[in-house]
Amino acid sequence: MSQKLRVTVWNEFRHELENEKVRAVYPQGIHKAIGEGLGTDFEVAYATLDEPEHGLTEEKLNNTDVLIWWGHKAHDEVQDAIVDRVHQRVLHGMGLIVLHSGHFSKVFKKLMGTSCDLKWREAGEKERIWVVSPGHPIAEGIGEYFELPQEEMYGEHFDIPQPDELILVSWFEGGEVFRSGCTYSRGQGKIFYFRPGHETYPTYFNEQVRRVIRNGVQWAAPTTREYPKYGNHKPLEAIKEKSPV
Repeated sequence: MSQKLRVTVWNEFRHELENEKVRAVYPQGIHKAIGEGLGTDFEVAYATLDEPEHGLTEEKLNNTDVLIWWGHKAHDEVQDAIVDRVHQRVLHGMGLIVLHSGHFSKVFKKLMGTSCDLKWREAGEKERIWVVSPGHPIAEGIGEYFELPQEEMYGEHFDIPQPDELILVSWFEGGEVFRSGCTYSRGQGKIFYFRPGHETYPTYFNEQVRRVIRNGVQWAAPTTREYPKYGNHKPLEAIKEKSPV
């Protein structure tokens, strides 16, 4: 591992090219706003849907400590072979941060084993995000709550497995609540799902959102432990041969 954590930010990069409203908010792409929000403490690279192999070649993933994923309108276009590749890298220790509508991505659903469905509404309403695990490193530097003046609503029931840890819970102006910051472990990899980030709102320029993502990257960093060996295994001690029963 290099001195700085190696982070790859993946984005479909379709809305920004096709929708003037989105392009006005994120002229360089959502991925660039997320990457810039990481600051200078990480080695940041980018990958997008329409690159060969969606920008996620074996070499690129092998040189990624934490992968950040934003997707929305083209989940079905992500090749299954690339999904399997990312899935295996997570099991072998790569951290994964899934943002907003990435809850419906093939890779997140494969890792969760559920539909990952939810309620939603796009009405530009206020979101208040409460810290419910104040001692967790992902909540470092965040107050009791922070607010986003306009966001898309996500509401329960969110069809995910019971989180290993619940860090953040959202309340929306329309009355719904949502589990907005959830962690999981799969194999040797750590996964953080973080809810905010609708494409028509400047959410990824919000400093509190950026702080949570930076904290999430640090938390999801891989360990240096070797991947376990599986399959047939020789005994550690001599075994006295026993007659079959």
